[in-house]
Amino acid sequence: MDRRGFLKNAMWAAVPPTTLSLFGAPALGQTNWPARNLMMVVPFPPGGQADFAARPMAAALEKVLGQPVIVENRAGGAGGSIGNAVVARAAPDGYSLLMTLSSLAVLPEADRLNGREPAYEVSQLFPLARVLADPTLFAVPSSAPWQSIHEFVEDAKKRPGQIPYGSSGPYGTLHVAMEMFASAAGIKLLHVPFRGAGPALTGVLSATVEALASAPSVVKPQVDAGKLRVLANWGAKRIDSFPNTPTFKELGYADVEFYIWAGIFTPKGVPDPIITRLRDAVRQAIKSPDVVRVFDAAGSPPAYQDSTEFAEFFKVDSARLIAAVKKMGKLE
Repeated sequence: MDRRGFLKNAMWAAVPPTTLSLFGAPALGQTNWPARNLMMVVPFPPGGQADFAARPMAAALEKVLGQPVIVENRAGGAGGSIGNAVVARAAPDGYSLLMTLSSLAVLPEADRLNGREPAYEVSQLFPLARVLADPTLFAVPSSAPWQSIHEFVEDAKKRPGQIPYGSSGPYGTLHVAMEMFASAAGIKLLHVPFRGAGPALTGVLSATVEALASAPSVVKPQVDAGKLRVLANWGAKRIDSFPNTPTFKELGYADVEFYIWAGIFTPKGVPDPIITRLRDAVRQAIKSPDVVRVFDAAGSPPAYQDSTEFAEFFKVDSARLIAAVKKMGKLE
């Protein structure tokens, strides 16, 4: 080692660790984080559950962290795989966040099932917090002839494979939920994949497709406007924003339960001090009056879980969804 290097190391060794953090020593250089914009990737087009969750949360996080939090829709189809992969491969520096849905866990398994190399692995991501956890709703155009799930099932049995429904993409949240119901009901529907929940909603509003599984926040404005009718709820119980909508369990489909949750992830390996800052920031942001007002107005109240609790929830939920995808099998 040369004399300059020796003196530099000796200088840092003589300074207490607490002082090092104040001066931003190379090994402890996270003390000035965040020093620039953060990016929150939404792996779907605008108009879906993840985008709905990301916008108010990003605005609230910006106030807490003192830096802009920019929402970026990285929609390229593939049910969200492309956007998920962007953050999975990002530098673990705390500047890249992912607001994604429950399909995060099933998409790599679906790729393997269909003989493709997964775009990412769940192990590349760290679950930071859950934001929303809504039961999925079964919606049809208000002009549709069905007034109940019973009527829908009876019609579908007469016309196997002829009633089209929209989804956010193969093996995405909306696809898995609908196929779970179709399997339990013993019916065959026509799957029409879109590039996200927003385009799928446009499809059902324009009658390009005749049914849709979706989150309350996405369909409620359309139901209130008289454009959609909701026939059933994939949750374990009825929800406050749709008190007259029965659950599939009530209707006799005991194993049909599905939730569209939205959660924030970071790349694996973000330093602990930054993870702590992010967890605290999300905890504050989810309590923001602006966030609560937006979520409540859409019929999707906050369903916050901090990192530890969310990780356990994610593990259990993922196992159930992966089992459903394996049952669906390879798409023809």
